[in-house]
Amino acid sequence: MNYIIYDLEFNQKNNDHIENENNQFSSIPFEIIQIGAIKLNENFETLSTFDALIKPTIYKTIHPIVENITKITDEQVSSCKDFINVYKDFLNFIGDDEIVLCVWGIVDIKELIRNAKFYNLSTSVIYKYIDIQAYASKYLKTEKKLKIGLKNAIELLNISIEGDFHNAFYDAYYTAEIFKIIHDHNMKPIVYTSSPDRKSTKPKEKIDIISLIKQFEKMYNREMSNEEKSIIKLAYIMGKTGQFIH
Repeated sequence: MNYIIYDLEFNQKNNDHIENENNQFSSIPFEIIQIGAIKLNENFETLSTFDALIKPTIYKTIHPIVENITKITDEQVSSCKDFINVYKDFLNFIGDDEIVLCVWGIVDIKELIRNAKFYNLSTSVIYKYIDIQAYASKYLKTEKKLKIGLKNAIELLNISIEGDFHNAFYDAYYTAEIFKIIHDHNMKPIVYTSSPDRKSTKPKEKIDIISLIKQFEKMYNREMSNEEKSIIKLAYIMGKTGQFIH
C-alpha cells in the first residue's frame, strides 16, 4: 500500500467575472490551479513526486488575492494543461496499487472530488483519506476544536523550511514530513462521503459557506475567529444584493 500526500491551490470567481445565463459554474466555487503530491510506501520512503500547474478554464483570470498568496500568475498557467489532462496525469501518478490519500484538512479532498465530477471524471480511487491536520492538532495538543496551521505545525516539529507555503508541492511535502513524525497505528483512513443534494421546488444558488471559510483558513494558515467568520458571511450576503455592482 502507498500513501499519496497531496495539496491543492485554487482560483476563484473574480468580482468582475460574468457567468453565463445558466449560471453553470455556481457548483464549483474553487477551481484547482495546482496539484502537488508525494508518494510514500509503507516504510515512508519517497517513491515519486508530482507537481503541476493547471490552466483555468472556468475562472480564467487568476484572482488578485490568489495571485498574492500563491504567487501563481496568468502568464504561468497560460500554456499549462487543463484540469482534465492534469487529473489524468495525477491518476497515472497514483498508479494501480492500493493507496490512501493524505491531506491537510478535508477541503482538498472535497474540492478534488468536486472538480473531477464537474468534468464527469472518475473519482473511484480518491475517496479513502487521512486528515493529517486533525491528527497533528491532537498530537500538538491544540486547543479543543481548533485546527493547527501547517506553518505552525512544522515549526513546532522542527521541520526545516524548504520552499514557499501556499505552493501545492511544498505544502504536500510539509504534510508528508509531519505525517512521518506523528504517524501511529491509530490513524485509520476514512471514506469521504458528500452530503446528499436536497431537492427543492425552487432551485437556489447557494454558496458553501463552510468551504469558503475553510479556504480562508487554508490561505492564512490559521483558523478564522468568530468575528472574521461573521464578516466573511456578511460580505457574501451584501455581495448578493447587487448594490455594489457598477
